[in-house]
Amino acid sequence: MSRRCKYALKALVRLGRQYGQGNLLTDDIARMENIPKKFLELILLDLKRGGYVQSKQGIGGGYHLVQEPKTITLAEIYRFFDGAIALQPCVSQKFHEKCEDCPDEKNCHLRPAFADIREQTYQIMSKITLESLLKSPRSGKRKPRRQAAS
Repeated sequence: MSRRCKYALKALVRLGRQYGQGNLLTDDIARMENIPKKFLELILLDLKRGGYVQSKQGIGGGYHLVQEPKTITLAEIYRFFDGAIALQPCVSQKFHEKCEDCPDEKNCHLRPAFADIREQTYQIMSKITLESLLKSPRSGKRKPRRQAAS
C-alpha cells in the first residue's frame, strides 16, 4: 500500500469520527494523524474529486465526509489511490493487462493461484468499512496455528 493511500485512510477515519458533526480543518487532521500538511492537502483534493469529502471555506470551514462511513470500503479506497488489488495484472478485474512474459494466459500455471489471492484479498478488503475501522483497533495478534501431530 502506498503512503498516499494509507494517509487517505487515516484522514477518512478521522473524518469518520466527526461524521455528521461538522468540519475538520486540514491542520487538525494533519496534526492528529501525523500526516505532513502539504501532502494531506493533495490527498484531500483527490478525495474531494472522488466524491468522498467536501470542503467549506471560512468560519466553521474544513472538510467532512459526504458518504456514511459504513458505505466506504477499504477496497474502493485502495483501488482509488493504488489501482489493482491483484498481484499480477493478468488477474486484475478492473485493471487487466496481459503479462509481457506470458505467451498463453489461459495455460499459465501461476494464474489460478494469483486469481485466488486476488479474490480472497478483495473479499477481505471489501468487508472492511470506515465504520468498522472506527471501532476499537484490532489486536493484530493472530491465534497460533496448531501443529499437526507427527
